[in-house]
Amino acid sequence: MDGMLSQDEINALLNGMGSDSATDNKQDDDTVTVGTHQRPEVEAPEIDESLLSDEEKDAIGEVANISMGSSATTLYSLVSRKVNITTPVVTLANWKTVIDDYEKPCVFIQIRYTLGLDGTNILVLKEHDVKVITDLMMGGDGTNTDVELGELHLSAISEAMNQMMGASATSLSTMLGKMIDISPPEATLVDLTEFASGGDIATFLSGTFAKISFRMQIDDLVDSTIMQLYPIDFAKSLYDTFIGTTAEEAAPQQAAPAPTPAPAPAPVAPEMPAQTAAPVQQPMDNVGAQQMAMPQMGMNPNAQMYMGMPQMNMGMPQMMGSVPQMQNMNIQPAQFQTFSNDFNPLQGQENMNLIMDVPLEVTVELGRTRKNIADILDFAPGTIIELDKIAGEPIDVLVNGKFVAKGEVVVIEESFGVRVTEIIK
Repeated sequence: MDGMLSQDEINALLNGMGSDSATDNKQDDDTVTVGTHQRPEVEAPEIDESLLSDEEKDAIGEVANISMGSSATTLYSLVSRKVNITTPVVTLANWKTVIDDYEKPCVFIQIRYTLGLDGTNILVLKEHDVKVITDLMMGGDGTNTDVELGELHLSAISEAMNQMMGASATSLSTMLGKMIDISPPEATLVDLTEFASGGDIATFLSGTFAKISFRMQIDDLVDSTIMQLYPIDFAKSLYDTFIGTTAEEAAPQQAAPAPTPAPAPAPVAPEMPAQTAAPVQQPMDNVGAQQMAMPQMGMNPNAQMYMGMPQMNMGMPQMMGSVPQMQNMNIQPAQFQTFSNDFNPLQGQENMNLIMDVPLEVTVELGRTRKNIADILDFAPGTIIELDKIAGEPIDVLVNGKFVAKGEVVVIEESFGVRVTEIIK
């Protein structure tokens, strides 16, 4: 009133201004406003691009491509909609880049390998995509996405991922040549606007890690990006396993010896004079003389002569380097027993009683027709199918699929029957 402030009033004003100012400064220093959310500032280290080479990225992408191909087939069987998952893109990332890519709440699905591979990775799906998939799994049309994501959705997506990643593990087993198995995946809803440095869910992902991004399309309901996050150690072990398997498959092909060339045909001996063609059985002195004469004629002493001529050194002992002597063989024409014409085909019919109790399936066929697939898909209750039989024409009787008789339809009390009119011979 008199323009003067008491000391108490001055202290109260100073304390109020200090509190407001401190609050404002604290908000400016500690938080970053994004839309209507306030997210803690993520101070992630720079991405070290040297942790994975281009060759390692290509190998990891190939493994992920084969795995997701099997997963897409499994997802199609679960949602009964066309599913397309594109070729993956492998990059290095940290939590700051992941948060920038996924601003809205998303679902983390943790996958642990229990056999064949040692490691854990995370599959990241957007909240909207999870709602569409779970709605389709529960018999909906995929448009019921306004509800809040709850335990029912997380349980359903966990089961879907269990089947998808199980199929992926089977594909990996075939590709890597050893058994691969996983534990049941665990799904968790994560609000990335309040998420920094992996949190408690993904403590194994720190610093720089591998990010494998896929584009997933489910009819016209979903068209977004999903991603898998691998620790660097797990990515490198996956690469080593893949390269080791490839090297083992290539080793047998490289180690296979070159095909041995076919031996050159032995030269045909020139026609010898009649007096030099000695008989098979001859004295030893004549054999020695012939062997001495053979080099002058250009013949191999161990070569057998052609055109029906006997071998020159057939009687030579083994110590002289000649081929072993052939034993005399007794060759005769084959003889067969002559069958008589008094064979009775009815012989043994007394044993027919052994098969009289064998059951046979009798089928009565009213008629047949052929339709295109388009016509069959149009079948509905009330559809009339025209057969190839004319009204009143005898129907066919088949025994075990064999056409044996013709007959006509009769009614026996309340059942249909067939009166046989003709036996087919």
